Amino acid sequence: MTAIKVDNVTKVYKLFERPIDRLKESLRPGHKEYHRKFYALNNISFDVEEGQFVGIIGTNGSGKSTMLKIITGVLTPTTGTVTVNGRVSALLELGAGFNMEYTGIENIYMNGTMMGYSRQEMDKKLPEILDFADIGDFVYQPVKTYSSGMFVRLAFALAINVDPEILIVDEALAVGDVFFQAKCYKKINEIREGGTTVILVTHDMGTVIKYCDKVIVLNRGHFVAEGEPGKMVDLYKKILAGQFDERELEGIGQKADFADQLLRESEKEKTQKQPENSGKAEADGKAAAGEDSAPGISQTEQDGPWMERLSINKEQLQYGDGSARIVDLGIFDHKGELTNLLFKGKEFTIRMKVRFTRQIKDPIFAFTIKDSKGTEITGTNSMIEGCDTGTVQAGQTVTASFRQRMDLQGKDYLLSLGCTGFEHGEFVVYDRLYDVVNLTVISDKNTVGYFDMNSRVTIE
Repeated sequence: MTAIKVDNVTKVYKLFERPIDRLKESLRPGHKEYHRKFYALNNISFDVEEGQFVGIIGTNGSGKSTMLKIITGVLTPTTGTVTVNGRVSALLELGAGFNMEYTGIENIYMNGTMMGYSRQEMDKKLPEILDFADIGDFVYQPVKTYSSGMFVRLAFALAINVDPEILIVDEALAVGDVFFQAKCYKKINEIREGGTTVILVTHDMGTVIKYCDKVIVLNRGHFVAEGEPGKMVDLYKKILAGQFDERELEGIGQKADFADQLLRESEKEKTQKQPENSGKAEADGKAAAGEDSAPGISQTEQDGPWMERLSINKEQLQYGDGSARIVDLGIFDHKGELTNLLFKGKEFTIRMKVRFTRQIKDPIFAFTIKDSKGTEITGTNSMIEGCDTGTVQAGQTVTASFRQRMDLQGKDYLLSLGCTGFEHGEFVVYDRLYDVVNLTVISDKNTVGYFDMNSRVTIE
């Protein structure tokens, strides 16, 4: 049975350059138009079967959230229809629909009434909601006095403990601390196993691969494809890096499901008793010309420019005295594919090409990985790793490679690169690129903190 049917849905917004233009157009209907049309969604169609767990992915501005709001009735489509068969609970913007002056208890009953439950039915559900939210006596205080953490706890607890037939989730699984997130994922598993239909919008590709039965890819308001999670993640990865070619859709069913394959490999590795060797960081300061391929990277994939095939930060900060310039950079997964998307537990290689404008003795090549808040998580350089980089000449281009295993938790990070050195006992920055490119780590197991201790647990 079809739970949700989206049929040729289009959502158009009128954009006015100035407020006065809106007034002019309203006073002269049928005459000159003062607006331009923005298609948030353009002729989208898909079906969601009862009990399916469906993910919707795409870059920012693809229309994912707009699609969910139309399904839940928050927005009305410009053209097209949406048919929903079942009681819907939505986590669009956590707390949307809450009255800030009401207490937590009052908001629970109010939202329950809006979903069609009687007060007696909500009385039965209340203990489970309060236990899940775990905000204590604050539930009797106005929600305007809540911290952001308490607010999202209550909103999430309400949405997933009202026995929905259809659950709509928009980027709401990464709320609260790591313990509350674990509780949320456990509940999502229970809901999934209970046969509830779920539509999830997220940028967490690990969650998509682990939970979804089917994934829909949107791009700039257009429907791109739908299919198995691994294939769709691969497709999204290409869109993210600007490498997507619509002609690839013709044979997408026959393409290797790279992401699913990696997940299966990861599960296989977990069953092995032997500890996996941690990756060894390597820095190679040899000239690129005639250089052997780094492990896991084919000669073809070494051909640049790599940056054109990655998602690069347009607001990157670059500085240095100009004695050297980072002219290209690449991130390669354990199979040698150039990508911003890496799998936890797999080896990957960071490579940068540096062109020198003068002779420099013992240049230092470095990288740093930071989280979205700017906290430095990890990093290293050729000097720390004991790599002798020698003396480079003016006009020479050097390729430095760092190979290691990815043990960071599944989330988004920022990569910074640098080329520095010491001259006459003074530290000199030749070139630095701050937050130049993003790293998205996909994981099917996130532990506490920034990285995985790779613990091996035994019970006696």
